[in-house]
Amino acid sequence: MNINWNAEGYSSNFFFVHQYGEKVLELLEIEPGSSVIDLGCGNGALTQQIASMGANVIGIDASEEMLSVARAHYPNLPFVQADALEFSVAHPVEAIFSNAVFHWIDRDKQQTLLQNINRALKLHGQLVCEFGGKGCGAQVHNALRRSFECRGKQYMMPFYFPSIGEYTPMVERAGLKVVFATLFDRLTRCVNGMNGLRDWINMFVKVPFYGIDEKTKEEILDETEHALSGTLLHDGEWYIDYVRIRLKAVKEQDVEN
Repeated sequence: MNINWNAEGYSSNFFFVHQYGEKVLELLEIEPGSSVIDLGCGNGALTQQIASMGANVIGIDASEEMLSVARAHYPNLPFVQADALEFSVAHPVEAIFSNAVFHWIDRDKQQTLLQNINRALKLHGQLVCEFGGKGCGAQVHNALRRSFECRGKQYMMPFYFPSIGEYTPMVERAGLKVVFATLFDRLTRCVNGMNGLRDWINMFVKVPFYGIDEKTKEEILDETEHALSGTLLHDGEWYIDYVRIRLKAVKEQDVEN
């Protein structure tokens, strides 16, 4: 994952990420005492929810900034810094949960991610996850792309947003049987009113702006707000045109690299 997080700002202004993740937890079928990994646990809010279900849960995240917040808020839970592509466990677990993480990982590394998940799961263990799907934030990214291109600059898309038809075969090649998958629109309200879209871009869309001077960046943000005000600004509140994949799979067999 190629982003340095403003962890406190994320927790304060983008709490909707873990709030929506609470619905994903309904797919997680576990008994008290089950071993669970919250992969890409962020600030630990959903890790705590899993613990409240009676699970023995470990939060794993690549960001030490996020983990410092998680440890401060939930000092009784274990949190480990590790990359989703490389993490390992002493003993396979019964479930891996992940919310709003997979779309940060490049397409050419997705199979590595899924194979690593396979290795961490017990036979018949479950993967439950939600992440950005095809068309997620398309209006925002297209508006940004136009502003970049009119300046002769390339807009580097920082996310991987697959369709179900593209992604589920990858899951199954990793030895996991897909038992549920849906792609759905979820128009999502930003916080901070008229600053909401700008704040969202500043938090999540950092990679394309690397090497862009501050004056040019502000011009691009102004143009993007103007271009989208007719479709994503409603009653003084900005919305992002999210599209999500929600998926559940069960490990059928071990798969080696």
